[in-house]
Amino acid sequence: MNTLRTGLLMAALMGLFLAVGYLLGREQGMLIAFILAAGMNLFAYWNADKMVLRMYGARQVDRQTAPEYYGLVEELARNAGLPMPKVYVIDNPQPNAFATGRNPENAAVAATTGLLQLLSPDEIAGVMAHELAHVKNRDTLVMTMTATIAGAISMLANFAMFFGGNRDRNNPLGVIGVILMVFLAPLAAMLVQMAISRTREYGADRGGAEISGQPLALASALAKISGAAHRIENPTAEANPATAPMFIINPLSGKRMDGLFSTHPDPRNRIDALQRIAQEMGEGPGKTGGPWGRSGQTASGPWG
Repeated sequence: MNTLRTGLLMAALMGLFLAVGYLLGREQGMLIAFILAAGMNLFAYWNADKMVLRMYGARQVDRQTAPEYYGLVEELARNAGLPMPKVYVIDNPQPNAFATGRNPENAAVAATTGLLQLLSPDEIAGVMAHELAHVKNRDTLVMTMTATIAGAISMLANFAMFFGGNRDRNNPLGVIGVILMVFLAPLAAMLVQMAISRTREYGADRGGAEISGQPLALASALAKISGAAHRIENPTAEANPATAPMFIINPLSGKRMDGLFSTHPDPRNRIDALQRIAQEMGEGPGKTGGPWGRSGQTASGPWG
């Protein structure tokens, strides 16, 4: 059901993009919009992961520089039946994590130093399993494509504002059409992008619970990092809000509602869902000290 919903939302986003092109220049404008979308998505397909990791100043770690963290991801990837992804650490006090990459063979996972310091090993395993579930479900590619198309819609709307008003012969709605494009098209694109993001998070929570085998550890991690992310600002995310849907918890405002403008589901709803998954898996509410428990959890030590 989530896959079908995501497909429909992506189709709606692409349809909106083509509609903006049509309003800007009829059939020729639609064709230009299609070519532009194809070109931007092709560029994003090959380069988006490198751009995002560079944007956040992520540094790659390995078995020598972060043995516990790297080993944990390696074991989780094996559980998930995935190739070993590249592993990164971001020097940022806000506890958060994301995955990126065009496919499982070219994937990367990144956690902030704030997350590695705040969470227990079992909770870190739950978070990284969630990110590997995104890789397995190819959500990293889906979110890259939606962010690219949403950005292209905003770019076309800005183009219409400067050049569309004097081309009434090409714009079937004239000045009214230009106004609608400038204000409504980017808003609609943002709403569709957020809806796709919220849909994929629930699927990754379930996938992460299955990969780690501890849904309650992931639920505990969500409770901790959602509260901390609400208090600790992430300046890079604030400057690049289009990357917000990549993270496990909204890095921007920490809103706690399944509202129209939320990039993520309400953490409380996700926790409730994980508790139901735990019951399905037979994990008791008081279970602690799972298979991932290790010592040495410091940002400068074996966790990165």
